[in-house]
Amino acid sequence: MAPAIELRGVSKRYGNGTLANEGVSLTIERGEIHAICGENGAGKSTIMKMIYGLIQPSAGTILIEGVERHFTHPGQAIAAGIGMVAQHLNLVPSFTIAENVVLGQEPSGRGGLLSREASIVAVRELAKSFGLDVDPTARVSDVSIGMQQRTEILKTLYRGARILLMDEPTAVLTPQETDELFAAIRRLVVSGVTVVVVTHKLAEVKAISDRLTVLRDGRVTGHADTADIDHKTIAEMMVGRPLAPQIVKRIDARGREPRVRVRQLGYVNAQGSVRLSDVNFDLAGGEILGIAGVEGNGQNSLARVLSGLAAPHAGGGDLDGMPFTGRGVRAARKSGVATVPEDRLTEGVAVNLDIEQNIVATTYYGPSFSSFGCLKTGAIGQWARDLVKQFGIKTDSSKTPVGALSGGNMQKVVMAREISGEPKFLIAAQPTRGVDVGAAGSLRDELVALRDRGAAVLLISADLEEVLSLSDRIAVLFKGEIVAHFRADTADQREIGLYMTGLKRQPDAAARLDAAFAATPQEAIA
Repeated sequence: MAPAIELRGVSKRYGNGTLANEGVSLTIERGEIHAICGENGAGKSTIMKMIYGLIQPSAGTILIEGVERHFTHPGQAIAAGIGMVAQHLNLVPSFTIAENVVLGQEPSGRGGLLSREASIVAVRELAKSFGLDVDPTARVSDVSIGMQQRTEILKTLYRGARILLMDEPTAVLTPQETDELFAAIRRLVVSGVTVVVVTHKLAEVKAISDRLTVLRDGRVTGHADTADIDHKTIAEMMVGRPLAPQIVKRIDARGREPRVRVRQLGYVNAQGSVRLSDVNFDLAGGEILGIAGVEGNGQNSLARVLSGLAAPHAGGGDLDGMPFTGRGVRAARKSGVATVPEDRLTEGVAVNLDIEQNIVATTYYGPSFSSFGCLKTGAIGQWARDLVKQFGIKTDSSKTPVGALSGGNMQKVVMAREISGEPKFLIAAQPTRGVDVGAAGSLRDELVALRDRGAAVLLISADLEEVLSLSDRIAVLFKGEIVAHFRADTADQREIGLYMTGLKRQPDAAARLDAAFAATPQEAIA
């Protein structure tokens, strides 16, 4: 029987000359779970897009179930039995799950009219046949991210998918939702579906896949049966060198005077939705407080309010005893606040300006880089070149427009600018998102080094493993409120997941230095 997917010497060169993939050959057997791994910019997503017909290869051959295919748009791929679940889900929030699943292919009732009841029955039966737990009548905006993802999977199955492509499927899931997803994927495979997963999380590669393919710089560096390879070897295949283990010394700051003190912080957005409510936390100098939570639970609002981009509607924050919230970005920066924003493209960089201009965007008016209204271009250039080297920004020149850099290198420019200013308080929102494995490790080292130099660091990350590995304390944010507070060295990932989904809540939770911690399962037993 022919493989589900076979690529023979596939290459993709874009119109601007960028070579995304070169000579990629791989085979994905029917009924297997195949992981495609690689660093940011390795060409993983390009492979998926070519298989799904979103873009076309420049050279090589793609065979689907033994038949050579030349898809020019996704409709042809769907007709050939291929479905794709993107990292960012494509659902209509105001529609029910059933309405989303059948959208564009709605069943009809009497007289050819659309039948809501027929849609509900069809989706319920489909979900039952594949073991996917959903409520067809529930509105998408009211259900968990995990159920939304199962809805996306049902959309592909409803259209007859035999091959399912999944791009970073666990990016916004809790540990419990990840387990549920993996169980669902295994049931799909038992039912005859082939699953291809693109991921950078090595633990998940080991947990879910049967075989894997590793890409680096657009080329295949190896294939393996997942059971025969360890995390360390996969990582080395991805980055092309051995990676040193990252060991972070924990800091116990209880009893110290807070450097950052936030009390009763509240924020309502322009649409009138409460995004933050009665948020209380302390941060000592030389400490990292991690904020865990499913994306969309107020993390972005918290970062914007603390950085000065938005004004709180209640409460506020002090830095070294002086108020710093509600006074605008420049006032916050003068107080010693720096920010790595979640959305680097709109709030972190100016893509049309070069690296030098972005590096000094927040400090160009100071005496180091200007004199009598004129910029010191020599000093700016040297400073930028030093930071390019220190942070490993891949570029031929510090004069390169930031828009020409990869997403990971853009993030390095932001991190270099914010950390090099030696802030008193750093808000790091998704600091390693879109950054490759090797570079992510070095950026995390920079955060820890800044902490060790006395800065207070607030780490906001959707990557729970990152929060657990870097933080000294962890607070869980759910629907804009802090619902739990943990010591990071005793925190349990699955226990945190229960708080992230609202299944558990610590009474009067607050992340103050004098506040109690939530008991871990081990402590509760003791």
